[in-house]
Amino acid sequence: MLIDIFFVKTAKYLFTFTISELIKIDLFMEHKQRSFYEEVRGEGTSRRDFLKFCTTMAAFLGLESSGVGQIVKALETKPRLPVIWFHFQECTCCSESFIRASHPIVATIVLDKISLDYQETLMAASGFQAEEAYKSVMAKHPGEYIVMVEGSIPTDNEAYCCIGGRSALQILKEAAKNAMAVVAWGNCASAGCVQAAKPNPTGAKPVHKVISGKPVINVQGCPPIADVMAGVVVHLLTFGRIPQLDELNRPKAFYSRRVHDTCYRRANFDAGLFVESFDDEGAKKGYCLYKMGCKGPVTYNSCGIIKWNDGISYPIQSGHPCIGCSEEGFWDNGPFYQHLPTVAGFGIETTADKVGLGLGIATAVGVAGHAIVTNIRKHRELSNVPEKSSELENPKV
Repeated sequence: MLIDIFFVKTAKYLFTFTISELIKIDLFMEHKQRSFYEEVRGEGTSRRDFLKFCTTMAAFLGLESSGVGQIVKALETKPRLPVIWFHFQECTCCSESFIRASHPIVATIVLDKISLDYQETLMAASGFQAEEAYKSVMAKHPGEYIVMVEGSIPTDNEAYCCIGGRSALQILKEAAKNAMAVVAWGNCASAGCVQAAKPNPTGAKPVHKVISGKPVINVQGCPPIADVMAGVVVHLLTFGRIPQLDELNRPKAFYSRRVHDTCYRRANFDAGLFVESFDDEGAKKGYCLYKMGCKGPVTYNSCGIIKWNDGISYPIQSGHPCIGCSEEGFWDNGPFYQHLPTVAGFGIETTADKVGLGLGIATAVGVAGHAIVTNIRKHRELSNVPEKSSELENPKV
């Protein structure tokens, strides 16, 4: 009888102990932020797809092969980045671009894999509950969270853009104060875009002109390419610092080359073959769109390399000239369908009207010279006349 009572009490104690410990563990896991890899694995992403994603991101970022391992380790071990994503004067095209990324990991990386605590377009909360979400991040993670911004900020009259009774300028300055970095998505946040075009009635300004003392990354485009956006986030998570930037604060990995340099129609430009109207034979044959207003020669972006919709196409490949949306003030840089008067560069890069004629003359001279040399060589072969030795042509000194 005593033995039975002893075992019952012991079992009851052990049961109570086990339950309490499980509660503690559960509470610990609830507050512990899971890593990126734990999140994607929990949603069914295979190890192979995860490694493929890391390899792709390393390639986009221009890293060496060792960089793949760094990305893998960071995404496997580091907790998700706390992120506050604001919408100011814009059309939400950056968010729309990102959530429509074709790669399953890219499509969800910002939505719930980097601890997206506040995003007005995607979050379920509203009103006071929504405001509390981003204020909680600022209080719990000072110096650790990232502020991401879509849209320009009105400065002439702050009433043009207010959220919860406060102006965009007030909200941004408060959030940026203790942020690790600020990411400006798209041309609106990076350069002002159409809101800052003349006459700019709201006094719209980009993020870097109203925030000081914090690193600002301008991820240009209208909108930016989803994979470029993902690459910036992966770099921040992997290395804990901002990527190398150009003079416009754009990541060099994605904005170091002109669209013109990587365009598959470049050979037609060099040959002086241009589309003169959207329905002519040149358009059907895929000739260069320079005369139709293409701003590729003065625009820095990865459109021709990374492309859109899982690498399927980009505007020029679809038959439309580049409008230069990743450059400052592109709305005020002349009509979209009027070509630039000159192309800054070297050699044959001159006016589109002269390039064909000049290149045609140079080509004719080159062909004639090649024909003469070939005929002389053939004549010697047929006549068994030995060629001069290299020693005679290049005597030793």
